[in-house]
Amino acid sequence: MTNHSKDKERSLEADVLILGGGPAGTWAAVAAAEAGASVILADKGYCGTSGATAPSGNNIWVAHPDPELHEKAMQDRHRLGGFLSDHAYLNPVLAQTVVNRSRLEAWKFPFHYNQAGDTIYSLQGPEYMKMMRSRVKRAGVKIMDHCPATELLADDEGVCGAAGILLDSGERWSVKANAVIIATGGCAFLSKALGCNVLTGDGLLMAVEAGAELSGMEFSNTYGICAANSSVTKNAFFSYGSYTYEDGSLVEGTEAAEDVIVPAKIFTIQSAIAKKLKNHPIYCKFDKASEAQQPQMRKSQPNLFLAFDRLGIDPFRDRFPVTLRLEGTVRGTGGINILDQTCATRVPGLYAAGDAATREHIAGGFSGGGSHNAAWAMSSGVFSGQAAAQFASTLGQHGRKRNFKGLAGTTEAGSGERTYQDVHNTDIIRAVQDEVMPYDKNFFRSEAKLHSSLSNLHEVWKNIRSTSAPTGRQEVKFREATAMAAVSRWMYTSALNRTESRGMHQYEDYPHLDQAQQRRLLSGGLDQVWVKPV
Repeated sequence: MTNHSKDKERSLEADVLILGGGPAGTWAAVAAAEAGASVILADKGYCGTSGATAPSGNNIWVAHPDPELHEKAMQDRHRLGGFLSDHAYLNPVLAQTVVNRSRLEAWKFPFHYNQAGDTIYSLQGPEYMKMMRSRVKRAGVKIMDHCPATELLADDEGVCGAAGILLDSGERWSVKANAVIIATGGCAFLSKALGCNVLTGDGLLMAVEAGAELSGMEFSNTYGICAANSSVTKNAFFSYGSYTYEDGSLVEGTEAAEDVIVPAKIFTIQSAIAKKLKNHPIYCKFDKASEAQQPQMRKSQPNLFLAFDRLGIDPFRDRFPVTLRLEGTVRGTGGINILDQTCATRVPGLYAAGDAATREHIAGGFSGGGSHNAAWAMSSGVFSGQAAAQFASTLGQHGRKRNFKGLAGTTEAGSGERTYQDVHNTDIIRAVQDEVMPYDKNFFRSEAKLHSSLSNLHEVWKNIRSTSAPTGRQEVKFREATAMAAVSRWMYTSALNRTESRGMHQYEDYPHLDQAQQRRLLSGGLDQVWVKPV
């Protein structure tokens, strides 16, 4: 249990506390405030600029106006995700996404238009998150910037707040709340993918410490294609590329059939690149984009082309070297398990939204950077905000009088045999990255490689758990490393228990889909990781 020093801690109260200020967190804040709750939002960075969406841009998944084409698109995605998506979730998410999109239009969001005058429902991250921060403030929500949460607070009745660190001063903060929404995003293992420097799996760790379950953690091995030495991963745009070796010859396997949907095409290209990149530099050129498409591509994703322009490269005519960056659960579908469309977890008072929550319900075992994830972020934000506000109202003032404890490090293994000075955070992070980043370990999985990696990761975890936690700003970095170690163990233990290839989980020992395993895998545990099918 964390030692809370009251004379050096800033204590606040609210009906609903939201951890994370990306799309899911900001929509949750607006929804909870509009439902009558007092709301505080705490962000690790600056709400409106931190996270994967803020520096990027993505389209929003919406229903096709032609019912037959819409149903075909749903079935294509259902098949791509290994038949694990749930139609009971799809329609409510689509309906809420349309409502949210209409609200963005009413708020004068600068959507683009095509030559026919039709609206292109693509969200430019900087404008989107700037607007969402403004709407959160207008709703009367208190925003705590640069205030990462390091632990949840709870009593025997459930979660009742969270505590963390003020990065500017190193002081502790705590918020007592009747309900908490975890919207901290996924875990990209500090791979340098754009906007992912704050996405280290903190929310998943806090949820499990509180007793929540995870789901779909085997579907957490997504990589993004990007130009070498760049952080911008725009997979859809790379479907317009031709891939060649240094001598100009075509990379085998990168020519996917034209009638294949874009996510499947990208996955084919990624697989081919991953097989060859270790031994051969690979080059790309966006030569499959027509003259008419090129200016529209530049307009819709300007950050992708900024680096090219600075280097004097025309990616439509010049070759450039590419690489793959791990995006883990950010583009994967694994996350905190939710019980229903309210986004409630099995822990009373605790909710999850956006990339922190499992997206299996809408994407099965295969997701992407925008589209379904963007729709899920805004919809689950609203669902969780409304539900959390309702739950908080049932507790009333009773919730403010609960005696809480901090949940970080409360299991028996936290013996504190070593001090933080004996452990180097960079060594912990590098040890985790050595097991999860290599393509031949994580993209192409095998039983032997998974067991070997888990053995090393369990050792990393033991070292972490025998270390007394630091205080102040160092606590934040230590918790990030702890979260990455925890997420990697849930990922690989879940992968070992899915003895087939389904969705993005490709298992060399079991290359085929097994109909008997058309089920979800729950996982959890800290010192002893467990997995069970449902």
